[in-house]
This record gives sequence, C-alpha cells and structure tokens, in this order.
Amino acid sequence: MTGTKAITVSVVNDYPVVVHGVHNMLSSDPRFEVIEVATSTTPDNPVDVVLFDAFAKIDREDALATMVADPRYGRVLIYSDTIDPRQLTSFFGMGVAGYVSKTVDSDDLADAIVQVHRGESVTKLATGTCDVTNGDWPGRLAGLSEREAEMIALITQGTTNQDIAATCFLSINSVKSYIRSAYRKIGVTRRSQAVLWGITHGMVPTTAAVEVDDSQSPQALG
Repeated sequence: MTGTKAITVSVVNDYPVVVHGVHNMLSSDPRFEVIEVATSTTPDNPVDVVLFDAFAKIDREDALATMVADPRYGRVLIYSDTIDPRQLTSFFGMGVAGYVSKTVDSDDLADAIVQVHRGESVTKLATGTCDVTNGDWPGRLAGLSEREAEMIALITQGTTNQDIAATCFLSINSVKSYIRSAYRKIGVTRRSQAVLWGITHGMVPTTAAVEVDDSQSPQALG
C-alpha cells in the first residue's frame, strides 16, 4: 500500500484449513499484513485486528474476554457461523468489535476488518457464498454440513450431548438429530468410532483433551 500502513491481522481458528484459507485471502489484499496464524490460542504478537473463529471452542467467552482485555490487540472481530445471534449482545458488551458470518463473501470480510480498525462496530449476517476457504471445513468432503461437522468436532473433544446443546443453543433433540445424520455420512455407529474419525480428520484443536463416553452413542441417543 503506497503511503498507507497496512492493517496488521492475526487469524485465530481451531482448524488449520480455515486458518490458512483466510491467511491466503488476506495476504493477497494490500490493505492487510497477516502477522500470525494460530489454532486454538491467543496471538503472540501485537496486531491491529484479531480475526477470531470459535468453531469448536466451548470456552469462547473466556478466550474473547482475554483478548479484548489485552492491550496488544487493537480490536477483536468474530468470524464464525456457530454463534447464536442471542450471544452477540453479550459479546459486544465484552468489547468485541464485531461479528461476521462465514457465509459472507471475501470482500465483505475484508471491508469488515477495515471498518473495525477505524473504530466502528460491525455485524454482517448476510448469506452467500464464502470465498475465503472455498467452502471448506473439516468433514465437508465426507458430506458433513458445517453444523454436523461442529457436532463431530465437539464429540471428538469429549463434549456431552447436553453440553453441546447448551453451547450451541440447540435443543437436545436437535443435537441428537444432527449427530445421527453425521454418523450416517461418516459411516460410524458408536461415539468412540466418531471420535477416532474426528481425530483422523483434523477435528482436535491443539489444546483439546479427548475422553470417550460410548453411553452417548446412537443406541443411547433416544
């Protein structure tokens, strides 16, 4: 950028495929300098904007509070599609600068980063084709929707159905329905098999501890 300092950005996400997809998109835009990419951690370096995607992080509130309070980070922008809209008021109250759905296109994401860097608050919920990662998420090639992939990711991390329901603002019956559908698509019948599938398909953030409870297998889903 001639005469204008690039906006420094850290990309924080639970999954390498998303991290590097966003990194590649932003690196091609002269408005931005990607300082750091990370999975399941807070950035190590001072930046203007932290782009945070909490795809499978159930302690997202703690992570966001830590980043918002850290003077090394100018603004924190959530980039995700797993946040219930009812949570946004709470997140904005914490000091988060904005929320951008992963369904928006890459131009909208880039514009949102520029806006929050200027001190504005941003909420972009519009649907469309996401150019950032070419529609990729862990499990997509197996036919999993993003919501089904989220279920398998949380199962892989040892999260119970009840905790998944609370985290994702879903009824327990909806959780069970998503899990059954995901199990059919990946060809498993037990929770332990789903955990193994998730581990081998990149669904374990680097900080996750995995415990398996087969009492939550399809036979026990009700």
